[in-house]
Amino acid sequence: MTKPSTLDLDRPRDGVVVLRLNRPERLNAINEVMQTELTQLLGDLAGDSAVRAVVLTGAGRGFCAGLDVRDFGPSMVEASAPALDRMRFQERMAALAEALRALPQPVIAAVNGPCVGAGFALCLASDIRICSSTASFGNAAILLGLSGAEMGMSYHLPRIVGTSVAADWMLTGRTVSATEADRRGLTSELVEPDRLIDRAIELASLIAGLTQLGVQLTKRALQVNTDAANLAAALELENRNQVISHATEEAAERRAKWSSGPSR
Repeated sequence: MTKPSTLDLDRPRDGVVVLRLNRPERLNAINEVMQTELTQLLGDLAGDSAVRAVVLTGAGRGFCAGLDVRDFGPSMVEASAPALDRMRFQERMAALAEALRALPQPVIAAVNGPCVGAGFALCLASDIRICSSTASFGNAAILLGLSGAEMGMSYHLPRIVGTSVAADWMLTGRTVSATEADRRGLTSELVEPDRLIDRAIELASLIAGLTQLGVQLTKRALQVNTDAANLAAALELENRNQVISHATEEAAERRAKWSSGPSR
């Protein structure tokens, strides 16, 4: 892949990639070029075994202002376009959140500013969310006369903050402050703006230093067991994961190191 024009990729530490949405003059709103480049880059990251954790953030003062409705590009469809064409456009947008969630590596969303619409969907599809005190969140589609349920939002948000809170945010489209988001459990940590990226990289490095198989099995178990039919089904997956990971050389080395360490 040639160097993206709307994305910035950095590798600050072993196994860690920082992926920045890079259209700061538009608060990193997603246009056609970014949609295409992000789709391709996520596919590349998924197949890169050297990448063990991903930090997703935005350049400048915003995380992502959603879809660039003013200047998306030639593939933007009008309301008068055939329903099939409009469905295909929506499916391409939704595929971004799906691809982010499907990455084998854990994704940490470092929300540095406004996080709206499609940007909010990407945030929700991440595994860990931390935000700065300047972050804000919003589901803007309903304010434009559209459904507030898009790009996996009606799936992810209720599972993270609960159905009632999700309904409040999605049905009103109101702006949610970083403080409220943190209080409602959307984020795992609220930090000062100048500490956000360093903290995200710190978390990513901690994950990257663990066994790759163990981390990826844990991520998948969290995703699958969120929808488990019952405890027995969840335990069935967990038991298999433990049996698989137990027999690896990495696990054996870590057990030996743990056993030979100072007593606790």
